[in-house]
Amino acid sequence: MQQAAESPSPAPAETKKRLWGRIAIIAALILVILVIAARVAMPYTLRWYVNRTINKNPLYQGKIDDIDVHLWRGAYTIKNIRLLKVTGDVPVPLYIAKKIDLQIEWGALIHRRVVGQVVMYEPQINFVAGPSDSQSQTGAGGPWLEVIRELFPFQINSCLIHDASIHFRTYQTTPQVDVYLSQIEASIENLTNIRREATPLLATIKAEGTAMDQARFEYRMKLNPFSYHPHFELAVRLIGLDVTKLNDLSRAFAGIDFEHGFFDLVIEANAHYGQITGYVKPLFRNLQILSWKDVVKDNPIEFFWEVVVGVTAGALTNWNRDQLATLIPFSGSSANSSADILATVGNVLRNAFIRAYLPRFQGTSPDINPLEFGKASITEPPSGVEP
Repeated sequence: MQQAAESPSPAPAETKKRLWGRIAIIAALILVILVIAARVAMPYTLRWYVNRTINKNPLYQGKIDDIDVHLWRGAYTIKNIRLLKVTGDVPVPLYIAKKIDLQIEWGALIHRRVVGQVVMYEPQINFVAGPSDSQSQTGAGGPWLEVIRELFPFQINSCLIHDASIHFRTYQTTPQVDVYLSQIEASIENLTNIRREATPLLATIKAEGTAMDQARFEYRMKLNPFSYHPHFELAVRLIGLDVTKLNDLSRAFAGIDFEHGFFDLVIEANAHYGQITGYVKPLFRNLQILSWKDVVKDNPIEFFWEVVVGVTAGALTNWNRDQLATLIPFSGSSANSSADILATVGNVLRNAFIRAYLPRFQGTSPDINPLEFGKASITEPPSGVEP
């Protein structure tokens, strides 16, 4: 009986090919598993990193609810972020936002730059004035710009803000005060000069909103984000604010009531490497401070002050148009100060508004960068304001 012919053994080259094929399949499976594991772990890792980053200021504690990752558009979303003051007694957070998107700005790729964009939805900022530091909240001294830079691996070039609000509150005055801007839509563009513009004021900020849910508010600014000292031009306009909506503010800080009238305001300021100049142009229309019901008030000192203010306003009013308009110049310097551009601009706006709206209150609050206000002069109403 013939022995069955033995099957030939596979060639060495074919054996190696099969071996490498198995190795490639195993490696691919391992890579897929690692990618899936990294994708699953990424939100938790990012959440840990974001919490660590926003907790850099010892005065404020940062909290977030969740993180969503969007790899397909190079972005991630922080949900319900809050910055809470941990020292003292302040009942509202410094900052809250429904969500913040940090993403690649795809439009910048045409300029051959990879930069980031921040989009904030329903952010709210709360400034609180109190009799002591523990009862006040300004956010001053916090490394907020550094925090934003560290939240994204690329330089932040732009920011979009939707439905924002800014509140100024007091809780230790009588009455308590809540003055606010709301429904703010804003944009900040070209912070990294992706278009390589030669002009020094290359970045732009635009914002529009309403004051006290009623008056129109506009803000325009150009700045040099690379300047060591603040270098900017800004213009602010507030049109048609019903003065009775700010009676809590005027009563708490000046001891007066407005009976009726409207308030318009124009602020323009320039800062050239730390030297600040500008003017405030307030306009009161159809203003009445004193009414017959004030005569029967219980506080005679308060009544006397309202008489003084009422007579002064009446003496300076253009009776033909029932308007009171003044122009107040100011100047200052931040060349020897460590305050950044956010603190400088905030100081200018805060002091300009107080000087225009509550002249009796001038100089009673500490300044980050002191501003010197000149004497007010009678002037024509701001352009674009109807009698």
